[in-house]
Amino acid sequence: MLVSDFDYNLPKEIIAQVPADKRDESRLLMLNRKTGEIQESVFREIVNLLNPGDLLLLNETKVIPARIYGTLDGKNSKVELLLLREIENNVWEVLSRPAKKLKPGVTVKFKDAQALILESKESGIRIVKFQNTDVHQLLQEQGEIALPPYIRSKQADINRYQTVYAKKEGAIAAPTAGLHFTPELLKEIENKGIEIEKLTLHSGHGTFRPVKEELVEKHKMYYEEYEINEKVAQAVNKAKLENQRIIAGGTTVVRALESQAINKNNGIWQIEPNKGMTDLYIYPGYDFKIVDAMITNFHLPKSTLLMLVCAFTSKEYIFNAYDYAIKNNFRFYSFGDAMLIY
Repeated sequence: MLVSDFDYNLPKEIIAQVPADKRDESRLLMLNRKTGEIQESVFREIVNLLNPGDLLLLNETKVIPARIYGTLDGKNSKVELLLLREIENNVWEVLSRPAKKLKPGVTVKFKDAQALILESKESGIRIVKFQNTDVHQLLQEQGEIALPPYIRSKQADINRYQTVYAKKEGAIAAPTAGLHFTPELLKEIENKGIEIEKLTLHSGHGTFRPVKEELVEKHKMYYEEYEINEKVAQAVNKAKLENQRIIAGGTTVVRALESQAINKNNGIWQIEPNKGMTDLYIYPGYDFKIVDAMITNFHLPKSTLLMLVCAFTSKEYIFNAYDYAIKNNFRFYSFGDAMLIY
């Protein structure tokens, strides 16, 4: 498959620059994955589209202020580091700008701290060791939340780039499907008899790394950290055995769950608890084993996320839905509207 087959034209004016006034007042496009039927509603009405006995899985990752600015040792030139993942104590994988200047042996200085470039890797990634500082404290004092580059508005409320249930720090980007939930809506969903469980996948370079290959199959996903505990695994396995729907609150949840589909019970896929790394790459042709429905936002052209939702239903149905959304002025991307693919 060609990556160019997953391209589409989007008017810039419908790229959401700020969130909806209220989280659950975003619009909701519903797409039947078997028939391609399209309907629309408001996100808070999702409670009426879920059934008692459904299992809703959410990603409780929390976005960290991962972008930090410093200067090159002995110079005044400004450099930017975007921290991706902590490998060991005070040693991190980072994206750097300008990358050409940050070679092994170079030191980046911050206020009361510094970072030594240890290694240069592919895709502009550097391995750095922070010295004379606690990195997490440094980020809290000097770091910024790294909003996506297509959000240019200075009016964007940074607190709205976290889900209301964000708990475990580690993401550099929000799991945007979850941004539409409010505590009140979650309570209403639970009161209807829908079980809610939470897992963690720290969305980062793997999720948002651009696809530069010409062929879909040649792209390689970058590893991201995830955790599914025993309680969540038991809930998923019980739902599968009882033929109850499993609804993923976002593509990150999809990838975490599908990464752990590793055995069967009487022909029914089950998962196991795990804390590890995943580079699962889902594109058309993938056989979904766990997820029955998903909540998601509208994704960038030629992105792995767009390929994932096409795999869940069909490229034809997704592109029909996107065409409908564009013609009806739905808001796109991180602060935009939502889809329920069921």
